[in-house]
Order: sequence, then C-alpha cells, then structure tokens
Amino acid sequence: MKKNILITGAAGFIGSHVVRLFVNKYPEYHIFNLDTLTYAGNLENLKDITDAPNYTFIKGDITDEVFIPELFAKYNFDGVIHLAAESHVDRSITDPFSFIRTNVFGTCNLLNSAKNAWKENMEGKRFYHVSTDEVYGALEFDGSFFTESTKYDPHSPYSASKASSDHFVRAYNDTYGLPVVISNCSNNYGANHFPEKLIPLSINNIKHNKPIPIYGKGENVRDWLWVNDHARAIDIIFHNGKNGQTYNIGGNNEWSNIELIHKLCEIMDRKLGREHGESAKLITFVKDRAGHDLRYAIDSSKLQNELGWKPSLQFEEGLEKTVDWYLENQEWLDNVTSGQYQNYYEKQYKERQ
Repeated sequence: MKKNILITGAAGFIGSHVVRLFVNKYPEYHIFNLDTLTYAGNLENLKDITDAPNYTFIKGDITDEVFIPELFAKYNFDGVIHLAAESHVDRSITDPFSFIRTNVFGTCNLLNSAKNAWKENMEGKRFYHVSTDEVYGALEFDGSFFTESTKYDPHSPYSASKASSDHFVRAYNDTYGLPVVISNCSNNYGANHFPEKLIPLSINNIKHNKPIPIYGKGENVRDWLWVNDHARAIDIIFHNGKNGQTYNIGGNNEWSNIELIHKLCEIMDRKLGREHGESAKLITFVKDRAGHDLRYAIDSSKLQNELGWKPSLQFEEGLEKTVDWYLENQEWLDNVTSGQYQNYYEKQYKERQ
C-alpha cells in the first residue's frame, strides 16, 4: 500500500538507521527525511540511499510553525516517526533552552500539525514518538528495571525535556484522539554515532593515543542496545503497536562505564596489534557529570511478548562490529571530527537545485 512517511531527525545516528531500513524494506512507501542539520545531522550517513526513488530529503526545522503545517498539507503524510531531538546530556546542562525549544516545542508543533492535517480522518494514521529511558530517572543496584509503568523522574534538562514531550504526545492522544505510540529506549551504539558519545569518542581516542575521559569512578551502569536492533523495533512498533501504548526497548546488556571501556580497550589492542593493556593506560578519570544517574536498565518484555521483537546481538559481538566499522571508515570519522561533513549538503543538494 502506498504511504508517505515522515521521519524526523533521520540524518542523525539512530534516524539514519531507521530511514535506511524503511527505504530498503518498503519500496511501496515514500520516505521523507526531515532534518535541520544541526551539528549531529550528517547526510554522509545516508549516501547509499540518496538517489533511491522512494526517498526525499527535506532540510527544515521542526519548530517552524509555518513550514511544518505546509509540509503536512503538501505531502499528505500517513505516518510520522519522530526522532529529531537534542540528545546530549552534557550540552543540556550548559544550554537547557535549546533542548526545551527542540524537544518540547518542536514535538508539539509536529503533534499539532498532524492533528490538524488528520482531523477529518485519522484512520490508518500514526504518530510515533521515539523517547529515552532517561525519563524514568535512576535505579539502584537492586535488580530492578524500568517498565512502561515506572513513574517519571527525570534528572537532567535533557531527560526533563523528553519527559515533557512524552506527556504532550499522550495528551494529544487523550484530548484529540490522535493515534500515537511511544517507545523509550536504552543507550544505543553502532555505526555512524557522533563521536562526542562515549563509545565512538573512546574508539577514536584509543586509536590516536589520546586520554579516554571517564566520569567519576566509572561506576555508572547503562543498558546498551545495538542501533540496528533499535531500528527493527521501531519498524515493528510503527506497524503493529497498539494506539496509545508505550513500549520499552532494551538490550539486556548492563555494563558499567569502566567495564565497557576496559572491554573496548581489549578489542582495540587486538585490532591494532598493541600489547594487551596498552590502551587501558589511556583511561583518565574526570569530575563527575552533574546529576549523573547511577543505573539504567530496561525491561522490554512487553515488546518481546506482544510484538515478537528481541535483540539480535549481545554486547560483546555488537561492540566488535562497531569497532570494525569505525576502523574501516576513517574518512567518515575524519570528516566528522574536522567538521567537513557539514559541507555535504551544500555539495550534494544545492548543486541539484
């Protein structure tokens, strides 16, 4: 069935994997990638599908109150998968207002545009909001997990902005009958991850013999999810999830930061032909992040039992694949770290116009 699907933030890390999956798997859909190309948006992530007949890139801002309703009117979207967000916790601490604007106001602008565009007939429509496990706060080392009914308790401006956007999505479902689904996922890792994040930053620093910064004592625990498994989950939830429902997506892979980095150092030593333990000498403990949550852990049994999804990779296998990708794609990494990637849009799209 022919459908027009809008995927926001699809030049980013997770979004690029989602849009590639949809473009390749659903040739009968036309996939529209809406991204404002902030520092985290990189169209080099999608070079392989740029010329696909069922793919269109649109440069635009989700907070634009004129542009977004015009897009809905022009393309008659049947569905929205909303990934566009400011997502780096450290940046939210230094600049919370940009997170409020994008994550809260931008989400509401999309919701309102969808509501107005679909108000005459919401049959077959779907607004899918992609969120984070950070809205739930933190867990102790007591074996507990975040579930879909866990009370929200955000601790950073980033998680507070995402919690707020989640509430607005549910409010549009309750108030206007907008058909919505929400997912809250754990930490993602994999190819094309912007190198300010822990894993790609550490891979790059190890390769170049630079210090590996670790907050506090490295005791904070995260549940790690391979980004390709997350994209598969989004596909399943978008097509089969129940309206008004929330689904948690986790990897069942809890690792403390210091354990993760030691494992990464072992892999890098082997891949680079270094003496065992050489890369671990680069570990440098730095002042802990303000409001740094102790532990996250996701219970994804609802998604697994109701919709049949499960993670395909355990963390060590996924980490090997991730390291291999970064070592084999040095040009991508160089373009990102130098800022050269930001010229890609000008070169590839402006010259076509």
